[in-house]
Amino acid sequence: MHALNLALDLNRTTLSLAERLADLAVDALIDEADLSPKPALVDRRGSGAHSDLHLGLMHASALSLWPAFKEMAEAALEFGVIGQPLREAVGRIGREGEAAMMRSTNGVNTHRGAIWALGLLVTAAALAPGDASAAAISLRAARLAVIDDRHAPQQNSHGATVAQRYGARGAREQAQLGFPAVTQFGLPQLQRSRAAGHGEQNARLDALLAIMTTLADTCVLYRAGEAGLEAMQQGAQKVLDAGGSASLGGRRCLNELDQQLLSLNASPGGAADLLAACLFIDSLEPALGHSSRNV
Repeated sequence: MHALNLALDLNRTTLSLAERLADLAVDALIDEADLSPKPALVDRRGSGAHSDLHLGLMHASALSLWPAFKEMAEAALEFGVIGQPLREAVGRIGREGEAAMMRSTNGVNTHRGAIWALGLLVTAAALAPGDASAAAISLRAARLAVIDDRHAPQQNSHGATVAQRYGARGAREQAQLGFPAVTQFGLPQLQRSRAAGHGEQNARLDALLAIMTTLADTCVLYRAGEAGLEAMQQGAQKVLDAGGSASLGGRRCLNELDQQLLSLNASPGGAADLLAACLFIDSLEPALGHSSRNV
């Protein structure tokens, strides 16, 4: 067993920085999908509020995005600075990655929002792997996100519909502000729950709930309007107030939230994407001790 672990560690050191960052991004997506029990989301129990999704499809989608994440990191290494050329290269690669994702899922949108969030974060990490703190990564990603991509097509997406109807700008605004739902809510809660000894899966569930407490989740708004968003935010806060997902009271509240969101057909997909971003950022500093020396 020791020899096997050593071999795996040696194999990791042979990966380029771009490959390692792509691995971490895909791992974050798969870990988010596997996490259970998530309210009204695809997980190991079932499809949540999604009739067209299942766990195997989420895994296949995540794996299909590995080349795009790798190319984004390579673009960061090639350009070396935040600016219009890098922003438009990342946008182009993201659209190509989305097309590959849609081919792998037979046209089902599984990770469109995650491509945006994780693509920016992968690029930000590759720009300065020696500074992989959450604050530094999110700031670099925000500086990239505010640059206009002149080649981006106008899309009639659910996010655009929600922006017109409710004024919520969703994933784009989160990125341009430096992912506050992650840095101010998700990551701190993840660390608090770990420190309290709640176990890794419960800590990740608590991080998801913390993100849900304040996020104007465009997936929920599109499906269930402002009433659905209020139910999500208040229900998530109720779980945390009851002691979190590691407590009996918290689990009861979590089940209530799950049933309520299912009855509303309201799936917090935006929060799920940001949990993946949270897990990716959390993995960077431990992982880049190897990768940053092998650019």
